Amino acid sequence: MVTLAKLREDMNTLLQVDKNLHFVEVNADTIDEALADAVVQLDTKLSNLHYEVVEKGSDGILGLGKKPWKIMVYQDPETVKKQTRLASEGLFDLDEEGEEAKVINRDGLYYIRHFKSDIMLKVLLPVGEGLPIELKDVLDEIKRPDTISFDEELVKKSVKNGTDNDYVIVGAFKHVPAGDVVIGVEVTKDEMKGSIVVSPPSMSGSEASFDMIKRAILQQGVVEACIEEDKIREFVDNPVYNNPYEVAAAIEPVDGHDAYISYNFETDPKKLKAQVDEEGKVDYKKLNNIQNVIADQPLAQKIPAERGKGGKTLFGRYLEAKNGKDIQIQLGANVKLDRDGVTIKAEIDGEVMLVNGKVTVEPVKYLDAVNVKTGDVKFVGTVVIKGNVQEGYKVEATNIEVGGIVDKSRLEATGNIIVRQGVFGKGEGYIKAGKSLWAKFINDTTVEVEENVIVNDSIVNSSVTAMKNIVLRGKKAQIIGGHLMATEEICARKVGSPGGGTETILEVGVDPRAKKRLEELQNMQAKATKEYENCDLDIQTLEQQKKLRKKLPQEKEEKLKTLKERCEQISEELEKMTDEINKIQEHLRDLKAVGKVKVEGDVYAGVKIYIRDVLDEVKIDTKGVTFYYDKAFSKRGPYEPPSLAEEQPDGYSAD
Repeated sequence: MVTLAKLREDMNTLLQVDKNLHFVEVNADTIDEALADAVVQLDTKLSNLHYEVVEKGSDGILGLGKKPWKIMVYQDPETVKKQTRLASEGLFDLDEEGEEAKVINRDGLYYIRHFKSDIMLKVLLPVGEGLPIELKDVLDEIKRPDTISFDEELVKKSVKNGTDNDYVIVGAFKHVPAGDVVIGVEVTKDEMKGSIVVSPPSMSGSEASFDMIKRAILQQGVVEACIEEDKIREFVDNPVYNNPYEVAAAIEPVDGHDAYISYNFETDPKKLKAQVDEEGKVDYKKLNNIQNVIADQPLAQKIPAERGKGGKTLFGRYLEAKNGKDIQIQLGANVKLDRDGVTIKAEIDGEVMLVNGKVTVEPVKYLDAVNVKTGDVKFVGTVVIKGNVQEGYKVEATNIEVGGIVDKSRLEATGNIIVRQGVFGKGEGYIKAGKSLWAKFINDTTVEVEENVIVNDSIVNSSVTAMKNIVLRGKKAQIIGGHLMATEEICARKVGSPGGGTETILEVGVDPRAKKRLEELQNMQAKATKEYENCDLDIQTLEQQKKLRKKLPQEKEEKLKTLKERCEQISEELEKMTDEINKIQEHLRDLKAVGKVKVEGDVYAGVKIYIRDVLDEVKIDTKGVTFYYDKAFSKRGPYEPPSLAEEQPDGYSAD
């Protein structure tokens, strides 16, 4: 029973919906344009809008008497209810926020249509947790007064299994042709849009079927390719009577895109980003602001212009499309065009960049300093640093030139390194060069070079290894403390310190790398031998216990087995070490470099000099001397100038 209180409650609900219901009155040349305007004004989607035609528009004759469409557009009441409910719960409508939030639940749907004398049924099954359709509702709608017969079993089957988005014949009705729908077709003057205006059928008249609508459109001379069949199907499912409904559109011409250059590197330096680790932390020393390339690497490609695709009006009139414009490839420095004529490649190693619209590879990277602004530097060409390399940073390049001071940092080059104001390694600095190193001074730094180390002032408390020469030139040219190794010569003005407070060791006539490896192997051999002896002793003890007791506890049996396995492993390792040691010793014996230490000024007491592993320890201060090797002995002779001529680094300017 419907009570007065219930009616009041329902009326209040409707009143609240009406209060929240927003609407606008829109004037436009077409309904589509009017709806597009309403979407903007109401700030919602087209699917959330309903409309009523207030005043029908007209194109007039030759532009005279043209009249705009006037429609009232308002939001779907169900959408308003949903938004109000979500707002009261502090939520928002995800479907309004973006396309990602899609409705995953949908109730089942059915459509019953009367085409000619057939009763047609279309069933869409529910989606997700949507509710299924009720068989009773379908049957009640089929049972019209003009229904002659229907197949109830087929209806049941269709309701249960769906009809695959098609209409199926389920019965027949008494058809009165006079009541059929009337279909009118309207085409805009520019032949770009086509709409149908359908009058509703009367009782027992036929509704508009897909075939009827399409036939009516074709009869007006509309090209079949322009007919939008999906829109016709939408109309058949949800007909809109007495209002224009767009069902055809011209095939728009598509202009061809212009030729352009597709770059394989980031052309905007501002978009280069620092390295981020797995935890999302930014490593500000790895700013990745240099884009390295190697010779023959593809840098960019020209994408050719595209031909336009012509369109077609509803009546088949051709619509011209523009062809894309071609461009000329502009090449910068140190790049080349590949055989295909469209690929730009690097001619040399370096940094790729876009300079005045041209792809360019620069072999030299100029920096004011290496610090927090640059981060670590990794470059396949030459790096020239005007100022200092600050503590904690790393520079890797082909050649490195530093105008200032190198603090406690790492420099690694496959070629030469120049440090004009010296190195303060603070015990942790490291420099490695594939060729030579030039520096004003070297303090508390580890240095490894494949050719020569040339220093102006001093080398203090450093470990320096050169596969050729270590030469100090200049007024001071002194070596104080540290361990220096060179294959050929070590030359200086002064070596050691008065009183011998700091240990200074110089070695020549050896392969420094092989010598270091030999020392490592010998230390490893000593440790492994000691471990082997301890293992062997433990094995003997356990086997003695086993002999006396005839059986060992399980724990000791496992220990005995582990010790034997370890002994066997150590024995194999010792055998490999011995082979490598023998090979290195043979290499050092066969080394042709005799090696000399040349000191123009003072050599202070306490300095240790090794000539091909023969020690000559300086007991008293001496001056102007050359230490050399002769018949398995270290000997001293008058001072000789360095054999190495003064040289500049090759491959780039040191100026």
